[in-house]
Amino acid sequence: MTRWYGRLPLRSRLAMLVGLAVAVAVALSAAACWLVTRDRLTEQLDETLSSVKVTDTYVRALVDHCNGQPLAGNPPPTPYTVRLVSSSGYDCTAPGKSEIPVQRADKLVAQQRLSNAVHTTRAKNGTEMRVFTTLGPVTDTSGNPLAISVATPMDQITQPLDQLALVLLVVAGIGVLGAAYAGLWVAQSGLKPVDRLTDAVEHVARTEDLAVRIPVDGEDEIARLSRSFNSMTSALAASRDLQQQLIADAGHELRTPLTSLRTNIDLLVRSEQSGRPIPPADKAALLESVKAQMGELAALIGDLQELSRPARGPAAVEVVALHDIVGTALARVRLRGPSLTLTADIDPWYVRAEPAGLERAVVNLLDNAVKFSPTGGSVEVRLAGGELTVRDHGPGIAPDELPHVFERFWRSPSARSLPGSGLGLSIVARTAEQAGGAVRLRSAELGGTEAVLTLPGAPTPPPDVPHGEGPQGPPE
Repeated sequence: MTRWYGRLPLRSRLAMLVGLAVAVAVALSAAACWLVTRDRLTEQLDETLSSVKVTDTYVRALVDHCNGQPLAGNPPPTPYTVRLVSSSGYDCTAPGKSEIPVQRADKLVAQQRLSNAVHTTRAKNGTEMRVFTTLGPVTDTSGNPLAISVATPMDQITQPLDQLALVLLVVAGIGVLGAAYAGLWVAQSGLKPVDRLTDAVEHVARTEDLAVRIPVDGEDEIARLSRSFNSMTSALAASRDLQQQLIADAGHELRTPLTSLRTNIDLLVRSEQSGRPIPPADKAALLESVKAQMGELAALIGDLQELSRPARGPAAVEVVALHDIVGTALARVRLRGPSLTLTADIDPWYVRAEPAGLERAVVNLLDNAVKFSPTGGSVEVRLAGGELTVRDHGPGIAPDELPHVFERFWRSPSARSLPGSGLGLSIVARTAEQAGGAVRLRSAELGGTEAVLTLPGAPTPPPDVPHGEGPQGPPE
């Protein structure tokens, strides 16, 4: 059943569910109507039976008839069956009527333990009868009171009920069929937006055209689904554009060092092939240039790998001592700027982040400051209240260039001649965002640039993390 139902189209399933729901509702309504009608008709019949008056003369004549005497006179014809019941359970039915069995309630009325009784039973000829029994005005030959039962066939109730059941069945059938048809029509009309969405998805899957947009009208679930699809295709298109732009920018950045490498290597190869050696000083300069370009290529490839990696999951995040990471990064950067003076004022600060990524981001910030600092200059590093400030005394950044500093492969015109891939600050921005923080650059007073990395955390580690856990760097 489940497999068969699962193979049906959605609109057929909706129509079936609507028809089933209407069928259940109609069936319950019809059953309630039939039951209420039956109870009302039975109540009216009971009222009619209770209002039937049997004359004392007829009762006495019937008593004599039950004792073996002929029935005096000719009693008028009546649709009701009259029966006498004694307290001992003896009964006598009027002549010409089918006998009706005595029930316990009839005996209780004759015994004066009940004032009256109403019940349904079957006569001896099989006819279903409704019987009303009450205490009569006469007694039997022994002086015991007699109960008088007045009965009438139930067909005056069952026949209208049967007709009503047939009418309800026909009306219910027509209603269910109409509901199923209406459900199918509603499903077809309501699923038109879904059909448009399906066509759009199939079109995207077939053509990879992410410019497709679905018209959105209203605030219902279909409109929300359409808006979500439009947002998804927009995000995918933007991601593909960024990917293409990244590939193009990476190719452009790789072309320069590769061209220089090829030129230098060609010079070395032609020198060896022609037998005309390059002067030692020039050869040393060429090899030094090749080494620098190889280092630049390696740094660019490393930055690209870092940016291409997906965000780490929660399992990779841990409590990190940011002050220790800054100390380690300072030790590494000092080797790259031996002529510079690096001063540090570092307070303890613990954050939740991925340790390797956070260390790379801090190193990139310090490298950027070292790269733009003049020979013999200084770089001030300060960590306080979760805010890491790196200040250099270089040429600074023009105000119109500040909005672009965190874009991939962007480099200011004055930095085009300096080594670097233009990805360092992009890595810093992404790491800060993943750790729940932010980074910004601003022009410092009296010249230079100030980079500020803000990360949420606390000056003490959480209770479940021992003090001092995390990367350890040399004290500053």
